[in-house]
Amino acid sequence: MTELLERETRVDAAAGVIDCDIHPNPKGPHGVLPYLPERWQEHLKRFGSHYRQPFASSLPYPRFGDGNRLDTKLPDGGYGGSDLGFMQKQHLDGRGIAHGILQPLSPNAQSQRNLAYAAALSEAVNAWQLDAWVDPEPRLRASLVVPQEDAQASARMIEKNAGDRRFIQVALCPRAFEPLGRQRYWPIFDAAAEAGLPIGLHVGGFSGYADSGSGWASYYLEDHHSNTESMMALVTSLVLEGVFEAFPTLKIVLIEGGFVWLPSLAWRLDKHWKTLKAEVPHLRRAPSEYIRQHFWYTTQPIDEPAKPQHMRETMEWVGLDRILFSTDYPHWDYDDPATALNRIRLSAEERHGILRGNAQALFGFD
Repeated sequence: MTELLERETRVDAAAGVIDCDIHPNPKGPHGVLPYLPERWQEHLKRFGSHYRQPFASSLPYPRFGDGNRLDTKLPDGGYGGSDLGFMQKQHLDGRGIAHGILQPLSPNAQSQRNLAYAAALSEAVNAWQLDAWVDPEPRLRASLVVPQEDAQASARMIEKNAGDRRFIQVALCPRAFEPLGRQRYWPIFDAAAEAGLPIGLHVGGFSGYADSGSGWASYYLEDHHSNTESMMALVTSLVLEGVFEAFPTLKIVLIEGGFVWLPSLAWRLDKHWKTLKAEVPHLRRAPSEYIRQHFWYTTQPIDEPAKPQHMRETMEWVGLDRILFSTDYPHWDYDDPATALNRIRLSAEERHGILRGNAQALFGFD
């Protein structure tokens, strides 16, 4: 098998890249089983996981096998991203990663129908992240997974772990049971803001609803692209529901959802707000002002317009200090830090900011 990652131009480790999207995988479907209480171990063995997505026990659309690059598969055939030693050699050491933020997607604790099981599974995923990844590898940090449909339980979990700097952010799914700006979710935002932890929203989740406004997609390509629309709806909900008036220090990171859609969304929201502001008197400023103050964005999958200058102009509007580098390791659409930004004209200072400095400022890495 061609070792794609090994043959690409290596990144100087001294560059100290901060990768804001690394996906750890358990060793097998029940890899976190030992971290669950006995009751929930038996539950998982006998009944399994039940997402809100109908007729689905996993992803609703196929993702080319396990969704990983072929060269990330372990020598024994195991899942990519399931072995720390292999990840260290291939990605952390090989790509000059100074720090990496774990984004666990499986098992999905946030989208469980059984909320008590969701809470137990969240605790298990968090313990597994620390035990298998963060404690033996100081370059890695964990995302605090919470059972987001039980906001009070989520808030307690955030408060319990607030002082543990191994957790760098709170992980939520954009596709929730209701738009995340609704007040039922506010205890989560309150606890995160009090703890000084950003909210990391990685695309995905099982809402139980169709992935488009007119029904289910026919193709994986449609479903994959709809992640962008879910991010647009998420930003709109958080802003218009008044989340940032209630929690003025709250920070939101949108992960793997792109950002080139942001200017047009902000322009349209501002235009309609001027006419309809009487409906939302709790908003004291234009929607674009909340967006500019409270949101950050990861690069992968960064768009590639025919004219690179168009991308540069979009990044300037979004804010070059709001863009965080990510690879999406070990997934098929992985972005190499040595090549991902090469078509965009960036100064050395701007490039350093995206690859490291912006994330360091936001998350407070040592």
